[in-house]
Amino acid sequence: MLRKQSSELPDHLHDRYELVYIHQGEGIFFIDQTWYEKKPGDLFVIPGNTIHHSLPRDDNPIVSSALFFAPALLSMKSADHSYNSLLCFEYARRKRSYRIELPESLKAITEHTLLQIQQELTERKSGYQEAVKLISCQYLLQINRYTESIRVQKDLPAASVGPYWMKEILHQIDEHPEQEASLSRLAERANVSAAHFSRVFRQLTTMNVTQYVNAKRIIRAKELLLMTDDSILEISERCGYETPTHFYRVFKALTGITPNKYRQTQTQVKTH
Repeated sequence: MLRKQSSELPDHLHDRYELVYIHQGEGIFFIDQTWYEKKPGDLFVIPGNTIHHSLPRDDNPIVSSALFFAPALLSMKSADHSYNSLLCFEYARRKRSYRIELPESLKAITEHTLLQIQQELTERKSGYQEAVKLISCQYLLQINRYTESIRVQKDLPAASVGPYWMKEILHQIDEHPEQEASLSRLAERANVSAAHFSRVFRQLTTMNVTQYVNAKRIIRAKELLLMTDDSILEISERCGYETPTHFYRVFKALTGITPNKYRQTQTQVKTH
């Protein structure tokens, strides 16, 4: 699905993959543990279950297009398994580098592709869904080839946004989301007051500490539900929840379904 808007997609912890292209405006994009300065021509490659929020600037608001889809829809592999349409997403997740600064040639291709997809979705002619898939896969081929060509280059530094202690705290939460992460304890680790920590944390992530930690825990829970045969009780404990009831409540609030239903539906997707 494609959207063009002055703000990013609503906050939601979902499995869908996203491509976000910046047409105009300025702002900050918080993705995972990193802040990026957004500028026209940037393409953000965001795998599913990745925390991301837009921090726009009122004086020059962002206009962007977002293409989001279930990964199974476009995960086209070659006969010899040497190519996968989602390579750029896999690379972004592995390197934790989610921005591609497109050259002029790819900017033009991107804008043309988005117009083609929008036209197909608007006119809804016979076979339009298949057309959208083909157009999207062709575009991903271009992005994957460009990503391959720049892999030998050093990653560009992220925007210099936020204090060093904040980046350290986010890294600690990401590595061990199951550990206690109360506001007072995190502020003590950062050697700042709780009030200052809370204010800066919300300003730079658009979330409070509890919301952020829960999101990270549920991301970990999703991985465990799919990659292990652990019981719901075991997973809830491994993710830092004292009771399965609390785990169920938070999981459903962030994903819309229960842990059992998530494991069941995702297993069915993999087997088809």
